[in-house]
Amino acid sequence: MIGKNIIRLKEVNSTNQYASQIIKKGNIDEGTVIITSNQTSGKGQAENKWESEKGLNLTFSIILTPSFLPIDKQFLISKISSLAVLGFLKKLFVENASIKWPNDIYIGRSKIAGILIENSIKGETIDTTIIGIGININQTQFSSEIPNPTSLKMLFNKNLDLNECLDIFLQEINEWYNLLKFNNYSFIDKEYLNSLYVFNKWSQFNYLNQKITARIKGVSKYGKLLLEKEDGNNIECDLKEIKYLI
Repeated sequence: MIGKNIIRLKEVNSTNQYASQIIKKGNIDEGTVIITSNQTSGKGQAENKWESEKGLNLTFSIILTPSFLPIDKQFLISKISSLAVLGFLKKLFVENASIKWPNDIYIGRSKIAGILIENSIKGETIDTTIIGIGININQTQFSSEIPNPTSLKMLFNKNLDLNECLDIFLQEINEWYNLLKFNNYSFIDKEYLNSLYVFNKWSQFNYLNQKITARIKGVSKYGKLLLEKEDGNNIECDLKEIKYLI
Protein backbone atom coordinates (compact mmCIF):
# COMPACT_ATOMS: atom_id res chain seq x y z
CA MET A 1 0.00 0.00 0.00
CA ILE A 2 1.36 3.37 -1.01
CA GLY A 3 2.17 5.37 2.13
CA LYS A 4 2.44 2.44 4.54
CA ASN A 5 6.09 3.38 4.94
CA ILE A 6 6.79 7.13 5.10
CA ILE A 7 10.29 8.57 5.46
CA ARG A 8 10.08 12.13 6.82
CA LEU A 9 13.05 14.44 6.31
CA LYS A 10 13.52 17.93 7.71
CA GLU A 11 15.55 18.96 4.68
CA VAL A 12 16.87 17.37 1.50
CA ASN A 13 18.11 18.59 -1.86
CA SER A 14 15.55 16.54 -3.78
CA THR A 15 13.19 13.79 -2.62
CA ASN A 16 13.59 12.13 -6.03
CA GLN A 17 17.36 12.05 -5.62
CA TYR A 18 17.00 10.68 -2.10
CA ALA A 19 14.62 8.01 -3.39
CA SER A 20 17.12 7.07 -6.10
CA GLN A 21 19.87 6.66 -3.51
CA ILE A 22 17.88 4.35 -1.25
CA ILE A 23 16.74 2.28 -4.25
CA LYS A 24 20.40 1.63 -5.06
CA LYS A 25 20.91 0.31 -1.52
CA GLY A 26 18.13 -2.24 -2.06
CA ASN A 27 15.44 -3.70 0.21
CA ILE A 28 13.05 -0.79 -0.15
CA ASP A 29 9.32 -1.47 0.18
CA GLU A 30 7.09 -0.61 -2.74
CA GLY A 31 4.90 2.35 -1.93
CA THR A 32 7.50 4.04 0.26
CA VAL A 33 6.97 7.80 0.45
CA ILE A 34 9.81 10.27 1.06
CA ILE A 35 8.55 13.66 2.20
CA THR A 36 10.39 16.76 3.35
CA SER A 37 9.56 20.11 4.92
CA ASN A 38 12.32 21.79 2.97
CA GLN A 39 13.41 20.72 -0.52
CA THR A 40 16.39 22.85 -1.49
CA SER A 41 16.88 21.74 -5.10
CA GLY A 42 13.55 20.42 -6.30
CA LYS A 43 13.36 19.38 -9.93
CA GLY A 44 10.61 19.91 -12.47
CA GLN A 45 10.03 18.95 -16.08
CA ALA A 46 12.63 19.81 -18.75
CA GLU A 47 15.37 20.80 -16.28
CA ASN A 48 13.10 23.32 -14.55
CA LYS A 49 13.33 23.87 -10.81
CA TRP A 50 10.44 23.45 -8.40
CA GLU A 51 10.10 26.29 -5.90
CA SER A 52 8.64 25.52 -2.48
CA GLU A 53 8.86 27.61 0.69
CA LYS A 54 9.96 25.72 3.78
CA GLY A 55 7.16 24.05 5.72
CA LEU A 56 4.31 25.37 3.59
CA ASN A 57 3.74 22.81 0.83
CA LEU A 58 3.74 19.12 0.01
CA THR A 59 6.99 17.99 -1.59
CA PHE A 60 7.41 14.23 -1.73
CA SER A 61 8.34 11.22 -3.82
CA ILE A 62 6.80 7.77 -4.14
CA ILE A 63 8.73 4.60 -4.97
CA LEU A 64 6.91 1.96 -7.03
CA THR A 65 7.98 -1.31 -8.65
CA PRO A 66 5.45 -1.70 -11.50
CA SER A 67 7.08 -4.72 -13.14
CA PHE A 68 3.60 -5.74 -14.34
CA LEU A 69 3.53 -2.78 -16.73
CA PRO A 70 4.98 -3.15 -20.25
CA ILE A 71 7.58 -0.55 -21.19
CA ASP A 72 5.42 0.87 -23.99
CA LYS A 73 2.73 1.71 -21.42
CA GLN A 74 4.94 3.58 -18.96
CA PHE A 75 3.20 6.92 -19.65
CA LEU A 76 0.21 5.48 -17.79
CA ILE A 77 2.16 6.11 -14.58
CA SER A 78 2.22 9.79 -15.43
CA LYS A 79 -1.50 9.66 -16.16
CA ILE A 80 -2.52 8.07 -12.86
CA SER A 81 -0.25 10.44 -10.91
CA SER A 82 -1.90 13.44 -12.55
CA LEU A 83 -5.38 12.02 -12.03
CA ALA A 84 -4.59 11.37 -8.37
CA VAL A 85 -3.73 15.03 -7.86
CA LEU A 86 -6.97 16.01 -9.59
CA GLY A 87 -8.88 13.61 -7.32
CA PHE A 88 -7.18 15.13 -4.29
CA LEU A 89 -8.24 18.62 -5.39
CA LYS A 90 -11.81 17.50 -6.07
CA LYS A 91 -12.06 16.07 -2.54
CA LEU A 92 -11.13 19.53 -1.28
CA PHE A 93 -13.89 20.99 -3.48
CA VAL A 94 -11.50 22.74 -5.85
CA GLU A 95 -13.16 23.55 -9.17
CA ASN A 96 -11.76 24.12 -12.66
CA ALA A 97 -8.75 21.81 -12.20
CA SER A 98 -7.10 20.27 -15.25
CA ILE A 99 -3.93 18.54 -16.43
CA LYS A 100 -1.62 20.61 -18.60
CA TRP A 101 0.16 17.99 -20.68
CA PRO A 102 2.10 16.05 -19.72
CA ASN A 103 1.50 16.33 -15.97
CA ASP A 104 1.31 19.88 -14.62
CA ILE A 105 -1.85 20.55 -12.64
CA TYR A 106 -3.70 23.79 -13.26
CA ILE A 107 -6.53 25.67 -11.61
CA GLY A 108 -7.91 27.79 -14.41
CA ARG A 109 -4.74 29.25 -15.94
CA SER A 110 -2.61 28.99 -12.80
CA LYS A 111 -0.29 26.14 -11.85
CA ILE A 112 -0.82 24.49 -8.47
CA ALA A 113 1.19 21.26 -8.79
CA GLY A 114 3.92 19.57 -10.79
CA ILE A 115 4.99 15.98 -11.25
CA LEU A 116 8.32 14.44 -12.28
CA ILE A 117 8.39 10.74 -13.21
CA GLU A 118 11.69 8.83 -13.34
CA ASN A 119 11.56 5.23 -14.55
CA SER A 120 14.27 2.60 -14.41
CA ILE A 121 14.00 -0.12 -17.07
CA LYS A 122 15.17 -3.71 -16.62
CA GLY A 123 14.82 -6.04 -19.58
CA GLU A 124 11.37 -5.48 -21.03
CA THR A 125 9.69 -4.27 -17.87
CA ILE A 126 9.82 -1.27 -15.55
CA ASP A 127 12.03 -2.07 -12.59
CA THR A 128 11.38 0.98 -10.41
CA THR A 129 9.47 4.24 -10.71
CA ILE A 130 9.98 7.39 -8.70
CA ILE A 131 7.04 9.80 -8.74
CA GLY A 132 8.08 13.24 -7.53
CA ILE A 133 5.19 15.54 -6.64
CA GLY A 134 5.00 19.14 -5.50
CA ILE A 135 1.65 20.65 -4.52
CA ASN A 136 1.32 24.28 -3.44
CA ILE A 137 -0.69 24.23 -0.23
CA ASN A 138 -0.05 27.22 2.07
CA GLN A 139 2.47 29.32 0.13
CA THR A 140 1.28 32.73 -1.09
CA GLN A 141 4.52 34.46 -2.14
CA PHE A 142 6.42 33.12 -5.15
CA SER A 143 9.52 34.14 -7.07
CA SER A 144 8.94 36.54 -9.96
CA GLU A 145 10.43 33.82 -12.19
CA ILE A 146 7.33 31.69 -11.58
CA PRO A 147 4.83 32.99 -14.18
CA ASN A 148 1.46 31.77 -12.97
CA PRO A 149 1.50 30.06 -9.54
CA THR A 150 -1.40 29.46 -7.22
CA SER A 151 -1.98 27.51 -4.00
CA LEU A 152 -4.83 26.17 -1.92
CA LYS A 153 -4.38 29.02 0.56
CA MET A 154 -4.66 31.54 -2.27
CA LEU A 155 -7.91 29.86 -3.29
CA PHE A 156 -9.45 29.38 0.17
CA ASN A 157 -7.72 32.14 2.16
CA LYS A 158 -6.87 29.74 4.99
CA ASN A 159 -4.10 27.34 5.98
CA LEU A 160 -4.58 23.62 5.45
CA ASP A 161 -3.04 20.80 7.47
CA LEU A 162 -0.24 19.23 5.40
CA ASN A 163 -0.56 15.78 6.97
CA GLU A 164 -4.28 15.67 6.27
CA CYS A 165 -3.63 16.75 2.69
CA LEU A 166 -1.03 14.00 2.27
CA ASP A 167 -3.45 11.38 3.61
CA ILE A 168 -6.13 12.46 1.13
CA PHE A 169 -3.68 12.29 -1.75
CA LEU A 170 -2.36 8.86 -0.75
CA GLN A 171 -5.90 7.49 -0.77
CA GLU A 172 -6.28 8.77 -4.32
CA ILE A 173 -2.99 7.43 -5.67
CA ASN A 174 -3.68 4.01 -4.13
CA GLU A 175 -7.01 3.83 -5.97
CA TRP A 176 -5.48 4.83 -9.30
CA TYR A 177 -2.51 2.48 -8.91
CA ASN A 178 -4.88 -0.41 -8.26
CA LEU A 179 -6.76 0.46 -11.45
CA LEU A 180 -3.44 0.33 -13.29
CA LYS A 181 -2.55 -3.04 -11.74
CA PHE A 182 -5.84 -4.51 -12.93
CA ASN A 183 -5.30 -3.29 -16.51
CA ASN A 184 -7.99 -0.61 -16.56
CA TYR A 185 -6.02 1.15 -19.28
CA SER A 186 -8.97 2.41 -21.34
CA PHE A 187 -10.64 4.01 -18.30
CA ILE A 188 -7.39 5.73 -17.30
CA ASP A 189 -6.83 6.95 -20.87
CA LYS A 190 -10.36 8.34 -21.07
CA GLU A 191 -10.20 10.14 -17.73
CA TYR A 192 -6.80 11.64 -18.54
CA LEU A 193 -7.90 12.88 -21.95
CA ASN A 194 -11.10 14.38 -20.60
CA SER A 195 -9.07 16.19 -17.93
CA LEU A 196 -6.56 17.80 -20.30
CA TYR A 197 -6.15 21.56 -20.25
CA VAL A 198 -7.70 23.16 -23.40
CA PHE A 199 -8.48 19.73 -24.82
CA ASN A 200 -10.03 20.01 -28.30
CA LYS A 201 -10.03 23.84 -28.11
CA TRP A 202 -8.30 25.97 -30.72
CA SER A 203 -5.29 27.45 -28.92
CA GLN A 204 -1.95 29.11 -29.56
CA PHE A 205 1.28 27.11 -29.36
CA ASN A 206 4.93 27.60 -30.15
CA TYR A 207 5.95 24.54 -32.17
CA LEU A 208 9.60 24.29 -33.22
CA ASN A 209 9.95 28.06 -32.70
CA GLN A 210 6.93 28.89 -34.86
CA LYS A 211 3.60 30.20 -33.62
CA ILE A 212 0.73 27.92 -34.63
CA THR A 213 -2.98 27.62 -33.94
CA ALA A 214 -3.98 24.05 -33.17
CA ARG A 215 -6.11 21.93 -30.91
CA ILE A 216 -5.19 18.93 -28.77
CA LYS A 217 -6.70 15.75 -30.18
CA GLY A 218 -5.02 13.19 -27.99
CA VAL A 219 -1.85 11.73 -26.52
CA SER A 220 0.06 8.81 -28.02
CA LYS A 221 0.73 5.70 -25.94
CA TYR A 222 4.31 6.94 -25.65
CA GLY A 223 3.10 10.22 -24.13
CA LYS A 224 3.53 12.50 -27.13
CA LEU A 225 1.01 15.28 -27.68
CA LEU A 226 -1.20 14.94 -30.77
CA LEU A 227 -2.29 18.22 -32.33
CA GLU A 228 -4.49 19.13 -35.27
CA LYS A 229 -3.43 22.34 -37.03
CA GLU A 230 -5.78 24.83 -38.66
CA ASP A 231 -4.81 23.54 -42.10
CA GLY A 232 -5.98 20.04 -41.12
CA ASN A 233 -2.50 18.56 -40.77
CA ASN A 234 -1.72 16.54 -37.66
CA ILE A 235 1.50 16.75 -35.71
CA GLU A 236 3.01 14.67 -32.91
CA CYS A 237 5.37 16.42 -30.54
CA ASP A 238 7.33 15.89 -27.36
CA LEU A 239 7.92 18.26 -24.46
CA LYS A 240 10.98 19.95 -25.97
CA GLU A 241 9.19 20.81 -29.22
CA ILE A 242 6.00 22.47 -28.00
CA LYS A 243 5.07 25.33 -25.70
CA TYR A 244 1.64 26.64 -24.76
CA LEU A 245 1.09 30.35 -25.49
CA ILE A 246 -1.95 30.70 -23.24
